[in-house]
Amino acid sequence: MSAVAVITDIHANLPPLEAALERIDELGIERVYCGGDLVGYGPHPNEVCALIEDRQIPTIYGNYDYAIARHLEDCGCAYVTQHDRELGQQSVEWTLAHTDQRSKDFMRGLPFDLRFELADHRVRLVHGSPRKVNEYLFEDKPARTFERIAAGADCDTLVFGHTHQPWIREYGGVLFVNCGSVGKPKDGDPRAAFAILEPDADRAAVHIERVEYDAQRVAREVAAAGLPEEYAEKLVQAA
Repeated sequence: MSAVAVITDIHANLPPLEAALERIDELGIERVYCGGDLVGYGPHPNEVCALIEDRQIPTIYGNYDYAIARHLEDCGCAYVTQHDRELGQQSVEWTLAHTDQRSKDFMRGLPFDLRFELADHRVRLVHGSPRKVNEYLFEDKPARTFERIAAGADCDTLVFGHTHQPWIREYGGVLFVNCGSVGKPKDGDPRAAFAILEPDADRAAVHIERVEYDAQRVAREVAAAGLPEEYAEKLVQAA
């Protein structure tokens, strides 16, 4: 059984998605899955949705996709400060206004999770967690949180995103794989991040792949589109 690539959290940023898919093609990986959050924060919602749809990549919805597809004004994101909440609301309003009906219809039809096999390993893909689409599974959460999730995950490898910070660790016999983010990393590395899973004797062998793209150019597009300037800055800083 050949390797699998999982991309997630593209957030309407087309160039890193194209770069990630080009790298996946270079590696000869034919099976690609997407963990959602196709839109939000970035300037290319329709182009991203169209590329995912045209490539026929099996995809689940993220919290942002769920909201925009249903014309909701709350994306389900957690904001630390009122300033962050106000910035987030600007993104929601911009994305609602600039996402076309075809893209909304595509996102509305996406499932909550996907399951597939890698050799004899059962893999489950969710956006936030198996419990909730917008649950943040940060690496520093207590082990008991992950052990409870592992007990009900019904898989050998649980793949997810949402935090935009990649990490890999085993809890309760389940391998947890956070893929990071293709279009909006938050781990200090502005390169697009995605996961590659390969079959192994005992479990899936996983590593995080990084690819470069012109983040400065997209930052200029973000500003020109009328999105908050801070989003442009964060693309370059990956903070």
